Amino acid sequence: MLSLFDRQGFAADQLNGPLATWTMKGTPPNERRLTSAEGDWIVFAECVRKKLLRLVEERILVKEMQALSETTYLPGPTADTVRSSDGQVHAVPIGWSLLPPGDAAMTRRVKAHGNHWVVQEKKGRKLFSRGVWAPTATIERIRGELESERSTEAFANRRAADAKRRERVQSEYVEDFAGAVVTFLAFHPDHLELAKVVARVVTQHATPIGSGTVARTKRIPIEQRAEAAVIAWMRHQTTGYDDMVIPRVKGKRREVRRMLAQRSKELLARYRRGEPLGAACPLAAALANPGTPS
Repeated sequence: MLSLFDRQGFAADQLNGPLATWTMKGTPPNERRLTSAEGDWIVFAECVRKKLLRLVEERILVKEMQALSETTYLPGPTADTVRSSDGQVHAVPIGWSLLPPGDAAMTRRVKAHGNHWVVQEKKGRKLFSRGVWAPTATIERIRGELESERSTEAFANRRAADAKRRERVQSEYVEDFAGAVVTFLAFHPDHLELAKVVARVVTQHATPIGSGTVARTKRIPIEQRAEAAVIAWMRHQTTGYDDMVIPRVKGKRREVRRMLAQRSKELLARYRRGEPLGAACPLAAALANPGTPS
């Protein structure tokens, strides 16, 4: 393409510049306006240039992802080995140690320093970290640096301030979530107090940090989190789900959950209509004798 523009009389070194700066070689009075065909070629060249840039960026991204996957392994058959994604077992390099998970700052610094192997294990749909292999000298040096930083008064003050901030954020979220639960329940005024009790119980179970419940996700709006948390709590507390023997057939457990969710929604609808429900109601019985949430 560059040689074509050279033959046409364009400055090839201006290919990467704005189109408005492209000019014909030569000086007046030889300078002339671009013809329609020449303009079309310039537009075509600009499109090609942008396409090539996109391909280069995609290639760089692919290489980065490949590099990441090359340093992530599964646990090996022995304590000093790891298993790559293709099933091959690799011995840990001499002079390396395993940094256990749990200290996020330590892990970040070790990974950012240089060579390391991340060990992860998938169980069900969850991915668990088993630590990071890295040179022992690197781990010890960074551990010493962190211990020195954490021994200062400034670090203690910052940590206390962070704890207060997290506590405030958590308190606000618990309040917002309880309100979202009451809004979802939308019980008849005759059952408003019961709705508040349900909201309190569900919120206490679903909102603690690290609980792993749907209430802790940020992938869906809080209104959907509240609905899902209520249905999940009712599945365990107002149905026989925990004692069911469900065949290990793909999709069967999901089918049972959908069926029980529909029953829970029908029960909630009765409270929304204001129907009188006695102590024999599964929801009232669960609140009167709260079991251990599953």
